[in-house]
Amino acid sequence: MEINEKQGNYNYNQGAPYKSEKKVIAGILGILLGTLAIHKFYLGYTKAGIIQLVLGIVTCGVVGIIGFIEGIIYLTKSDEEFDRTYVQNQKEWF
Repeated sequence: MEINEKQGNYNYNQGAPYKSEKKVIAGILGILLGTLAIHKFYLGYTKAGIIQLVLGIVTCGVVGIIGFIEGIIYLTKSDEEFDRTYVQNQKEWF
């Protein structure tokens, strides 16, 4: 087990500092394809993805701002915070 003294990150599987696997991809998908809710489907939020997709179609893409904001939020969170909030606790919106 290796400990990153600066951040206190633990990774028991590989002995390397922890890094969320889905954070960067979900953030980029949210920013680029927010109207289509691809980032929601990527994180496993099917119900929220369908809601956002339907709203995106009905509003002619205006709801895409939600995906853009979520993408920025995903990218600004630490890896541990992202994993805890969106992967483990399954927080679907913001």
